[in-house]
Amino acid sequence: MILQQILRLSSFFHSAVSIHVRRNIGLSAIVFNKTKELDPVQKLFLDKIREYNTKSKQAGGPVDVGPDFQKDMTESLARLQRAYGEGDLTKFPEFKFE
Repeated sequence: MILQQILRLSSFFHSAVSIHVRRNIGLSAIVFNKTKELDPVQKLFLDKIREYNTKSKQAGGPVDVGPDFQKDMTESLARLQRAYGEGDLTKFPEFKFE
């Protein structure tokens, strides 16, 4: 009986320690990745994403789109309005649970 309780406690401690070690290894991997220099392709990709983000904030919407994009967008919104009813389809719906 006492042996079974000791084995249960040891398995509990083993699982707690293993979870703690896995979390620490995961966090240290993230910290290590942030401290080392990025791959040149990754750096270029991140720079382009940041550049597009600043351009889209300045433009207030999609960047470098022509009149065809706006036409397609209005047609798609009109089709969705007909299919799903009224409302603003460019915003996420608000749910109210009572």
